[in-house]
Amino acid sequence: MRNLVGDHRWLSLNTATVRKQGSLLEIIEACARHSVRAIDPWRDQVAAVGLDRTAKAVKDAGLELSGYCRGGMLTADTEHRREALDDNRRAIDEAQALGAPCLVLVVGGLPQYSRPGSTPSKDIWDAQREVEDAIASLLDYARQARMPLAIEPLHPMFAADRACVSTTRQALDICDRLDPEKSGAVGVALDVYHVWWDFELREQIKRAGKKRLHAFHVCDWLVPTTDMLNDRGMMGDGVIDIPRIRDAVEAQGFAGYVEVEIFSNRWWERPMDEVIRTCIERLHSVV
Repeated sequence: MRNLVGDHRWLSLNTATVRKQGSLLEIIEACARHSVRAIDPWRDQVAAVGLDRTAKAVKDAGLELSGYCRGGMLTADTEHRREALDDNRRAIDEAQALGAPCLVLVVGGLPQYSRPGSTPSKDIWDAQREVEDAIASLLDYARQARMPLAIEPLHPMFAADRACVSTTRQALDICDRLDPEKSGAVGVALDVYHVWWDFELREQIKRAGKKRLHAFHVCDWLVPTTDMLNDRGMMGDGVIDIPRIRDAVEAQGFAGYVEVEIFSNRWWERPMDEVIRTCIERLHSVV
């Protein structure tokens, strides 16, 4: 496992971590001030600034990307299915323009939540099938753009509205069926917040191997958690054994950025520079 004590060259900041404190351009400037070498921007933040302007700002600041957030929300009724696929093709194009190493897919839950206006459904099994069919439809386009797709399994509490793929096993089963050659065209983005509880996690990380481990996100799970979406903890403030999970990921050859992604009403109230400094300190001490 890499030694991160006193060295934050492998830190990436997911820009949602400080989204309430400033624009994407201000976040990029802050990362440059603190010698953070990489970011993972969100599409809405990029849209607010403009794709070309964002690409120039990233280049001028000497930053790299650890991923691009996010594609997905693939489940939809027949009327909205083309909309979902077209939206994801645009996300692939944006990720390519920004030089991202992968497009992170939050795949979607039941169709009425993934694509508002879709016919309501309670059929989670059908939603899971739709996810796989949609990724299959996108794969050729993604391959032509040389943009790996990274399925992010989300905690089961988000199965209805955000991701009906809840475990690393589920995500890798999709990868096996769509990319049996293990080319890396489709893999996984692992966020410790969503997978730390899974008793199969270490086995599935080993199964993924280097070619399918596209991204690694860290934060912490607070006890109690007061908001399932927006009460993530800063690393070290909760119960996740982050070093143990990072060790398992890096044992498979993952050598990418350790991406801090914290959705937190508490941390969004603090100054951006304080949050980034704390991320750096915790990377050194508890990640």
